[in-house]
Amino acid sequence: MKRDEPKRLGLPGGGELSSNESSAAESAKTVTRLDRWLARRIARGMGDPPVNIALWNGEEIYRSPTPRVGRLVFRDRGALWSTVCSPELGAGDAFSAGRLQVEGDLVEVLFNIYTSLDHASINSFKRNLFGRLPRPEPNTRTRSRKHIHHHYDLGNDFYRLWLDEQLVYTCAYYETPDATLEQAQVSKMHHVCRKVLLKPGMDVVEAGCGWGTLALHMAEHYGVNVKAFNISREQVSFARDRAKSMGLDKQVEFIEDDYRNISGSFDAFVSVGMLEHVGPDHYHDLGSVINRSLKADGLGIIHSVGRNRPTAPNAWLEQRIFPGSYPPSLREMLDIFEPFNFSILDIENLRLHYAKTLMAWLARFDDKVDIVRNMYDDDFVRAWRLYLGGCAAAFLSSSIQLFQVVFGYPLHNAIPMTRAHLYRDADAQAWSFDSTL
Repeated sequence: MKRDEPKRLGLPGGGELSSNESSAAESAKTVTRLDRWLARRIARGMGDPPVNIALWNGEEIYRSPTPRVGRLVFRDRGALWSTVCSPELGAGDAFSAGRLQVEGDLVEVLFNIYTSLDHASINSFKRNLFGRLPRPEPNTRTRSRKHIHHHYDLGNDFYRLWLDEQLVYTCAYYETPDATLEQAQVSKMHHVCRKVLLKPGMDVVEAGCGWGTLALHMAEHYGVNVKAFNISREQVSFARDRAKSMGLDKQVEFIEDDYRNISGSFDAFVSVGMLEHVGPDHYHDLGSVINRSLKADGLGIIHSVGRNRPTAPNAWLEQRIFPGSYPPSLREMLDIFEPFNFSILDIENLRLHYAKTLMAWLARFDDKVDIVRNMYDDDFVRAWRLYLGGCAAAFLSSSIQLFQVVFGYPLHNAIPMTRAHLYRDADAQAWSFDSTL
């Protein structure tokens, strides 16, 4: 039996709408004066960016006075209202569900919105209908494990689709503009190792090790012994298998445990991409861990996404992608160092390197988007495109930063006097101050 053709006001299966349902459907398509006012309010909240705003009937409510780079289209009233009630969370959810469309290049549109937001006071767009700013979930020991599981245990097969060959999920370091993602990630790892002056035989502790690539790199290329901590069971299992296959399982021990349980004495403390998941309430805890585990002549490095100034987290990113995440300002990061009298030896900002990294990830993600869609669904695809593209735009617009902070104890004087040791092709040789009195 053939399926009936849907009628003009029919449902997908062909059944007619009742008169009441038909009236409700027509009402939903109608744009009211309140709808227009709300759309203009969103534009003002974003700082009147060069991005037009249209509603579900095709009417453009806001037209940029400057040349526009794209257009936001609210496909229904619910998407509009949810964005007004909680701008970041509502807009993110609406985009993920296909109810808010971005016409134009996603990264370019978001870059311009973020730039406008920065001029307009970004916190004004973060507040919900009741004026409240989003706050990250606390990272207690129990919640930290839950937060990490939410993001990092999506499955190794998923991350293999769009990360580099070694599964490095942190900012790469592009020594040349034409470097591949793989080359740039190797360069980043060398950059980190040189900053803490690794030498054969040293003992290193890594807090938050991902799939273990940096720990294995340190052992293979610098001859050090590494204890690497991580609370993602899937990542630790992968890292242990990899260490065994490389013959490095005697040099590198992967420990499924919280960073707060680190014990022992080490020549270097390394943390790349973990501080974002610690939370300011626990910075003193982290500083205490470093203080009890770093040798008097040891060096530490913390590599983290950050901010120019303290800012509430992105509500959508914190709730949907990275629960418990918080990118700190440099002043907030000092709560790790100051209570223990650590000396800050070097600070480098790699935000443009991270923008380039994210653009590479997004391109690879888009190249495998059909596979991702089959693994998950369209909502997941849109959400992760928003995450990757949005973060690239945020780094490009300087809404977020990438800090590498090198530190040590105050009386550690056997440290390089220049940065020559950081660059493999440097003409000058690194030299240290003669501390002999």
